Amino acid sequence: MHNCETIESSINKTELIDALQAIVDNDSVLFETEDLTPYECDGLSAYHALPLVVVLPETIEQVQSILSLCHQHKVPVVARGAGTGLSGGALPHEQGVLLSLAKFKNIIHIDPRRRIAKVQPGVRNLAISQAVDQYGLYYAPDPSSQIACTIGGNVAENSGGVHCLKYGLTVHNIQQLKIITIEGELLTIGGSGLDSSGYDLLALMTGSEGMLGVIVEVTVKLLPKPDRAQVLLAAFNDVVKAGEAVGNIIAAGIIPAGLEMMDKLAIKAAEDFVHAGYPLDAEAILLCELDGTNEEVSEHVLQVRDVLKRSGATEVRTARDEAERLIFWKGRKAAFPAVGRISPDYYCMDGTIPRKQLPRVLKTMADLSEHYNLPVANVFHAGDGNLHPLILYDANVPGELERTEEFGGKILELCVEVGGTITGEHGVGMEKINQMCVQFNSPELSQFHAVKAAFDAQGLLNPGKAVPTLHRCAEFGAMHVHKGKLAFPELERF
Repeated sequence: MHNCETIESSINKTELIDALQAIVDNDSVLFETEDLTPYECDGLSAYHALPLVVVLPETIEQVQSILSLCHQHKVPVVARGAGTGLSGGALPHEQGVLLSLAKFKNIIHIDPRRRIAKVQPGVRNLAISQAVDQYGLYYAPDPSSQIACTIGGNVAENSGGVHCLKYGLTVHNIQQLKIITIEGELLTIGGSGLDSSGYDLLALMTGSEGMLGVIVEVTVKLLPKPDRAQVLLAAFNDVVKAGEAVGNIIAAGIIPAGLEMMDKLAIKAAEDFVHAGYPLDAEAILLCELDGTNEEVSEHVLQVRDVLKRSGATEVRTARDEAERLIFWKGRKAAFPAVGRISPDYYCMDGTIPRKQLPRVLKTMADLSEHYNLPVANVFHAGDGNLHPLILYDANVPGELERTEEFGGKILELCVEVGGTITGEHGVGMEKINQMCVQFNSPELSQFHAVKAAFDAQGLLNPGKAVPTLHRCAEFGAMHVHKGKLAFPELERF
């Protein structure tokens, strides 16, 4: 699949390369096919395209000059961090510049008293917590890819992680951004205080997927490390029971630091890979982390254990020590690469639903899996209803990728049907652009386009992604009507 949005530039490739080499070192401008190939996709490798040119600036002034040049000559620009995104958000534009922020990898300043850190966008998520550990602080959002993903990409996609239930997504954990507009203007959004006046542009920019500006600095909020963190592992002989247990824990008035779920296929894959001690006979497991003072953790452990037992758990374990707590989490965070060991390819979905709908959605996904004859490994942030079903397929089998994409689309439409959304933290990118037509109506989409135009009137930043045209939605709706009645009642209206 290619990004097919065409933009007529007023500069040819040779002239563009010369102009970029006047801004950065010659070695920082890549244009040969073998140099461009590593940038042809992000973590969603089903979609790929070669950019016209890749440029790797290392100063804010260079980024300003590059964007000003591209604006002047109507050259599309796609900003890229570590390339770990899973929605095709960093898919290059074939007639455009891929702007890599890989050289922006410095932690500028740490202020332990104010509990903030100023970092460049290429700093890895995990590196922030490692740098502030000496002060007894950490950065809360922790995506599974935190060892590799960058904070700039986290802001662009509004990433979460296993601790997002209690501590929130990226949008809740940043204080200020410096961005550069397509015209090359440097803007500061947010402020040095806990709140700032005016429109909430900080929230608007977070999750905007590189469509409104290029992030060049992020001020993150830091949290004190809790006195104690304890993990419970609960095994269930029924996936639906595990889903019901999630709602029961929250209903008991307890907000865990993390509440994660894995089904049988994901359990086996992770156990074979990490050897975390997961029960292989379970249909599903829940990992529930409680943190805080010693007293409240002790009290909550007893309460959660009781809730899990009453919810039908066949076994409940408490991590014996810090080493076992970490290995429990290592299995969960390694679930994606673990599943990659058992299937030629997998397609990672990302939808969010109300917690109470977990049992129904899990049951319907099992029906869809049978209908499409494609296995699914479920591993997700159960506490906030953020699903990450992994559809296993083989791209070398003719038609299997297309069937997988259709299956994934039905999962997203099911999320909307039960009152949820088509994405929790992976973004829309190229992957979910058709399902945007399901979630939002024409006036809402028109408003999205108006916001885009206010920042980027020529549509040069990450064009053709995240927000579909109304014409595309009309075609998508016509296609659904043409296909007729679907096999699943929850999805009949689509």
